[in-house]
Parts: sequence; structure tokens; C-alpha cells
Amino acid sequence: MKIKYLKHLALVGLVFCALILAAYVFRAPLLRGVASVWVVNDSLTKADAIVVLGGGMETRPFEAARLYHLGLVSRILLTAPHSAPTEQLGVTPGETEIARRILLKKDVPDSAIVVVPGIVNSTYEEAVAVRTWARTNHIQRLIVATDVFHTRRARWVFRKELKPLGIQVEVGAVPVREYSLTNWWQIESGVVAFQNELLKYAYYRVKY
Repeated sequence: MKIKYLKHLALVGLVFCALILAAYVFRAPLLRGVASVWVVNDSLTKADAIVVLGGGMETRPFEAARLYHLGLVSRILLTAPHSAPTEQLGVTPGETEIARRILLKKDVPDSAIVVVPGIVNSTYEEAVAVRTWARTNHIQRLIVATDVFHTRRARWVFRKELKPLGIQVEVGAVPVREYSLTNWWQIESGVVAFQNELLKYAYYRVKY
């Protein structure tokens, strides 16, 4: 009986080791697949405006300008995060001003740039601020362009907050410079970004 148990235990151990080995050998396609399933990237259609979320100054405003020049949107919405100490001292411009300058440099007219009223600290607060603005601006469709791993959480919270107004939300995945869906697990910032978004998405689903 004891020998039979040991054989069974050994078999389980071998299967477990085989699974670990397979996961290691095929980690690249597995992790690429996980990222592809996580990221949402809607087929964008013409909308009333595009929202540039806080952060991602090296990518998000540039994508907004590109979509503006493609004729997909006529307005670009910027949110206003809490000002940093250096901004309060007038030493450095804030994120909103940086994004506005980028858009102007990319030949977006100032008349097409809208700063949404309200100070925001999170994606949820950005969605609420945009909802308040949209309520009085006859908005029917919005595009939200954000970093690849942020797309799922952003789409969920924006659709949740704007659905009562009958506003349709599409989300475009903006590639980041540091990593891609094909190598994110090899880059520390990619691992951190994916891990953080998994936790934040779970938190949002529970809290909001």
C-alpha cells in the first residue's frame, strides 16, 4: 500500500514538473496570449470628442492629435489632475498644460482643446468629470485613448458612468514606448504595469 502511494506521489510530482517545464518553454506565447486577452482595442468610429487621460504624456496626446487629424474627432478633452509642488511654485508646467502644448505643436487648433472642469485624482474621477461636462454639451459618442494595459479598466468605468446619459464609449489602445504585448514580461515597467492594472481593475469592480 505504501509503495503504491509513493508511486502515485511520484507520478503527481512528474506531472507537476512537466507542467512547470511546459509553462517555461512556452511562456512567450502564453504571456502574449494573456496580454492580448486582457487588452481591449475597439474599432474606432467617428466621435464627438476624445478624452486624454492624465499621465502618458509621451503617447496619449500624440494619439489624440493623430485621431483629430484623421477626422475621427472634432474636440480633444483634457483632464486636470492635482497640481504638483513644482507646478504650484511655477517651476514646471502641469500635465494639462504639457498636453495642451503637445497638441498645439501637433497642429491641433486651440479652439478644439477643452479642459474638463474639476480636479481629478483617478480614472474614476476623470470619468465622473467627463460625465458632468458631457451632460451639457450634447455628446453622443466618446473615444478614450489610453495605455494598452489600462484599456480594460478605463473602458469599464467610462461606460458605467456614461451609460445613463446614453453616451457610447470606445477605447483605443495606445502603445507605450517601454514595452509591447510581445515582450512586456521581459521589461520591469511592463510587469509592474500589468500587475498594477490587474489589482486596480479588481478594486474598481468591487468599489464602483
